[in-house]
Amino acid sequence: MTATPITDASATSTGRLVTIDAKPAPIVIDTAQTAVVVVDMQNDFGAEGGMFHRAGIDISVIQSAVAPTAATLKAARSLGIRVAYLKMAFRPDLSDAGLPESPNRVRHLLFGVGQDIQSPTGVVSRILIRDTWSTDILAQLTPRPGDTVLYKHRFSGFYQTDLDARLQGMGIRYLIVTGCTTSVCVESTIRDAMFRDYSCVLLADCTAEPIGHNLPRSNHDASLLLIQNLFGWVSHSAAFIRALEGQPVAAAQEQS
Repeated sequence: MTATPITDASATSTGRLVTIDAKPAPIVIDTAQTAVVVVDMQNDFGAEGGMFHRAGIDISVIQSAVAPTAATLKAARSLGIRVAYLKMAFRPDLSDAGLPESPNRVRHLLFGVGQDIQSPTGVVSRILIRDTWSTDILAQLTPRPGDTVLYKHRFSGFYQTDLDARLQGMGIRYLIVTGCTTSVCVESTIRDAMFRDYSCVLLADCTAEPIGHNLPRSNHDASLLLIQNLFGWVSHSAAFIRALEGQPVAAAQEQS
């Protein structure tokens, strides 16, 4: 699962090889074969007036991941690294939400999926429905022309989407994963990516998990441990940016 570390960035015919300080060990990536994946950083999860906020869920941990994610995207784009956004959303008739008694449908309905709301911008929106304010990407992380933006209707970004085909079409092998929530959609997407032989690096400060975040051992921490031991690597936005800038791997890894 680990990659042989190198100490300096070097040129290849397809991009730059850079070494990211990570757990369980540094990983070498080719920037031309890398994409940053932003999972569900949308208004319903991270904005006031969104689904989580209306349900009384503390969204501050998600909001705290916005700034490091923005810095990560800026650094990645500066080297031409691709960016893919995933958005959790259903069709207006909920035809892709699952059968009437399915857990996916029932548990999302508990959060009011499909209900009309008035967004903070004053426009009418619908909770977790495509093409509404509710499922727009947070303003600080707005996609740019050329970015990939995909809807998904289950926790994993690979389930019944063309994410895999798009990544393969771009020659992507390495995924730098950010987004929310750590133990649900982020972990589900990383699991499916690993099953498809992608090498995933989760940036710990660019993801968040409201479930159990006040506990001594949170779901967020459990997912980090699982991912770094079985499904990929765990790093930090500063380590990723430092690698892209060609700086040596730090002696001490960033604290998650």
